[in-house]
Amino acid sequence: MSGSLPYVLILYYSRSGATATMAQQMADGVEQVAGIEARLRTVPPVSPTCEATSPEIPDEGAVYVELDDLRHCSALALGSPTRFGNMAAPLKYFLDTTSSLWINGALIDKPASAFTSSASLHGGQESTLLTMLVPLLHHGMVYAGVPYSATELIATQTGGTPYGTSHLAGPRSDRSVDEHERALCVAQGKRLAKLALAMQTMREEAS
Repeated sequence: MSGSLPYVLILYYSRSGATATMAQQMADGVEQVAGIEARLRTVPPVSPTCEATSPEIPDEGAVYVELDDLRHCSALALGSPTRFGNMAAPLKYFLDTTSSLWINGALIDKPASAFTSSASLHGGQESTLLTMLVPLLHHGMVYAGVPYSATELIATQTGGTPYGTSHLAGPRSDRSVDEHERALCVAQGKRLAKLALAMQTMREEAS
């Protein structure tokens, strides 16, 4: 990565690895578009113990997100496992700290999307994606789902919705992301990258 290219921030929380795998597949889709790159970031877990602290750098995987990662992104992909039909608490906790970006309108007219994973097929995938959409709209972002031109939406028998890619992890959270789900992640990443470039030009022309 050059460090000078615009980037799509792929921000996720993952416990069993499925959401992290989806994030990487989405990054692969972003990287297929010339002139933009993917930046993978995660959030630390939330502990009920007030004295608990997390290391500044995770032992593995993406590094922890900072506000500036979000401030300077050209687009955002938000990923979380389902938690009773909603996003996981660590991701929600981070979003609750973004008021300064909202006050300054830092994310207005930037495209955004979401992805999720659940243990059961009807475990709240679509409601999770829709609730993840809400704070993005408050920030003035432009939401982009997955259109049916991604034919895997019709073929899949597990994950995949027009609101964003989803994955069926199974009751033990050990089911791998399958070929249809991977293809949808890649397609979602590519679409977000193309929209990011187009809308960056629009924002520059309007300023």
